[in-house]
Amino acid sequence: MSGEKTKLVPKLRFPEFKTSADWQIKPFQKLFTIGSGRDYKHLSKGSFPVYGSGGYMLSVDDFLYDGESVCIGRKGTINNPMFVTGKFWTVDTLFYTHSFQQCLPKFIYAIFQKIEWLKHNEAGGVPSLSKTIIEKIQTAVPDIPEQEKIADCLSSLDELIAAQAKKIQILKTHKKGLMQQLFPREGETQPRLRFPEFQNSGDWVIEPIGDKVELLSGYPFDGPDISQDCSGVPLLRGINVTEGRVRHNPEIDRYFTGSVDSLEKYMLQLNDLVIGMDGSKVGKNSALITSIDAGAILIQRVARLRAKSIDLIRFIFQQINSSKFHRYVDKINTSSGIPHISAKQIREFCIAFPSDLEQQRIADCLTSLDNLITAATQELETLKTHKKGLMQQLFPSVEAVEA
Repeated sequence: MSGEKTKLVPKLRFPEFKTSADWQIKPFQKLFTIGSGRDYKHLSKGSFPVYGSGGYMLSVDDFLYDGESVCIGRKGTINNPMFVTGKFWTVDTLFYTHSFQQCLPKFIYAIFQKIEWLKHNEAGGVPSLSKTIIEKIQTAVPDIPEQEKIADCLSSLDELIAAQAKKIQILKTHKKGLMQQLFPREGETQPRLRFPEFQNSGDWVIEPIGDKVELLSGYPFDGPDISQDCSGVPLLRGINVTEGRVRHNPEIDRYFTGSVDSLEKYMLQLNDLVIGMDGSKVGKNSALITSIDAGAILIQRVARLRAKSIDLIRFIFQQINSSKFHRYVDKINTSSGIPHISAKQIREFCIAFPSDLEQQRIADCLTSLDNLITAATQELETLKTHKKGLMQQLFPSVEAVEA
């Protein structure tokens, strides 16, 4: 009925709170006090942790606050809230919360994760927040027992997410260590670790990868040729290539809506290797083309490497996706502008090659690890998506009630 007050309750409520009171809208200044972080450089090394926008930094001999708190960036990284407890120090680019009233710190931490902090950015340049802005933000809060139930539920999910992230990091560390053993060190022609059947197979042969692959730089499209109209032919741009995979989302995907009659050689095939040729992660952004991206058109500033066999290109990919290639790119990149690498420099990168059978064995081994990492990463994304959806159900919409 018109004029009837809308109840402020979440879509999903734990059974024991079905008949509990409505949630109340309150500004943050009624729920906690905001403190400013401080410079720690006058302190000596000690046992109390110092937190910056990226998390733990170091330990000092004094503490700024003792207890549960939610920290948020004051300047720079403002969209990464942290929950900390015990005695700690926060740097001067962070705010910390204290003196909680009618709410639990862990519940506020959940609320902070829901907020799109960049929308509250008060500066046109470096993102920044002020106490005044934070204090005026309104949120909905239930009674303490319901807060505790929600916080415990989300904390359990956070623990699963953290454990999954740790699993991924362990797999990546294991692969990195294995690669250091499976490939010869700089100046050597045999690896330290070799599969039994290749123990007496002799030296590897060092050759530039340009002798092993067909390398092509992407087509230089004009601006009007590029569209967000997904009815066109997909384009593979540098922004699509990230570390070990090709990524997609509506914000970065672009398409070509013109005639492709003269562009056949730029169309990607299954198992092509693509390398981003500029940007802050130049040399690190490389991936093998899967069936999802086969048929996409290669655009300028991305290199395509194509080999005669799948095993060879997989073997080359593992070395391109290694610290050796990353160091090579860092060494040759002397530009003071946007970091970049040329097609000629990619061709000149030298790799030690064993026999075809040993290449296959190594590629199979490392690809299996890549598949484990990919599967674990997908599980992590599933957990994050589940948490995001759950939070949308567990918290009522303040905006809908205010409207």
